[in-house]
Amino acid sequence: MKKIFILSVCLMSAVLAFSQAKKPTIMVVPSDAWCNNNGYMKAIPNGEGSTKNMPDYETALNSSMDLKLAIAKINDLMMERGFPAKDLESQIKMIAQQNAEQNLVTSKSGNEMAESPVDQLLRVAKADIILELTWDVKVQGPKRTLTYILEGKDSYTGKSIGGSNGTSAPSFSADVAVLLEEAVVANIDNFNNRLQQYFDDLFTNGREVALEIRVFADNEAGIDLESEFGEDQTELSEIIDDWMSDNTVEGRFSKLGSSENYIAYEQVRIPLYNAKGKAMDTEAFARELRNYLRKAPYNIPVKVMNRGLGKCILVLGEK
Repeated sequence: MKKIFILSVCLMSAVLAFSQAKKPTIMVVPSDAWCNNNGYMKAIPNGEGSTKNMPDYETALNSSMDLKLAIAKINDLMMERGFPAKDLESQIKMIAQQNAEQNLVTSKSGNEMAESPVDQLLRVAKADIILELTWDVKVQGPKRTLTYILEGKDSYTGKSIGGSNGTSAPSFSADVAVLLEEAVVANIDNFNNRLQQYFDDLFTNGREVALEIRVFADNEAGIDLESEFGEDQTELSEIIDDWMSDNTVEGRFSKLGSSENYIAYEQVRIPLYNAKGKAMDTEAFARELRNYLRKAPYNIPVKVMNRGLGKCILVLGEK
């Protein structure tokens, strides 16, 4: 009897722990294809004298009630299953209220780095997973059917996690939300399981981000990545490599290339939480490296620049 009681307690504890497992935060957005097909794209300067077409979420939300209904329905279905949802429209309004300086960051010497509106949205919302939604309604006499595609993407890397698609049964209903729910419900639990498995892997192996190290030309500090420090005259690039090894999950990162003025790191695995238990993102990780380089014996001025949620640039030599 005692063994049965202990086994029951263990099983209950396991079930409780599983039920309390942290869920990834999601945000539903219309896919690029949906925005393009419905005329909700706009040209954004890419900083190289040309433009790039990007989805115009704000205009789409202001113009399409069907889009609002569709996003609200997917949010409801996900939240019913325990997935916290960031509302796209609320996040866009939050960005609009922020200072215009966040749209363009300029160093004291005039160097500048810009974020696209989509990059800024992802950074501000900080959802773990983006759900890109596409749907199409076909009319067959008095009846309508809705076909949807829902693709999950890592908001930090843009990599696809998994997808779900389906078609509703023919219905007399004209409500997109009703048709969408009917089409989605049959497939959503398997889809959610894939999202959860991906998120659980992040706990074990870390979140994947990218980091760049740059040096301001003719900077006041008079340093570059070949500057040497300490009695053993270790180059700054090696010092940064060692810090990355010590602070990434299991020392996992890829160094794509380097020179005296540039280092590019990709597949940088950062912990989901820092030593104090607070959520870690790319900017927080970059700030820790900045703080390390600012202290003795290096005393290097460092500016951190965001390039969306999954990438940061540290520029050495000026604030």
